Amino acid sequence: MAIDAIDAAILRILQQNGRIANAELAEKVGLSASACSRRVDILEKTGVISGYHARLSHKALDYRIMVIVHISLSGQFAKTLAEFEAAVKLCPNVLVCYLMSGEYDYILRVAAKDLEDYERIHRDWLSALPHVVKINSSFSLREIIDRPNVGV
Repeated sequence: MAIDAIDAAILRILQQNGRIANAELAEKVGLSASACSRRVDILEKTGVISGYHARLSHKALDYRIMVIVHISLSGQFAKTLAEFEAAVKLCPNVLVCYLMSGEYDYILRVAAKDLEDYERIHRDWLSALPHVVKINSSFSLREIIDRPNVGV
């Protein structure tokens, strides 16, 4: 789908405030409310807008440790990858999982309340994931940027 200047403006505004009323959004981009609503519907139906979410504070929910976990598997067969990916999706503390090229097969971002909580996650979840042969954990000292939005 081609994104024109008005679509880009709609996306920028929705990234800042996903709860904005359609009438206010329409006014900001210079469209009628119905025309704006149609454009948003198209952006949603084509997958450009993939959802609307509340952004939660990990610290406010007492998740004070962010861990970057590098995972190596026993192989890269389709069945091996599929079994690992199905299992990792079940771990509630895994916030992000990427299949990687390079030294490690996957990189995860894991939220933990404290070191004891991460030890539990490591023992009960990460070490139990199928086909894992190596786990390397790095602890974040401080978050510099966590940009939820892409440039439009």
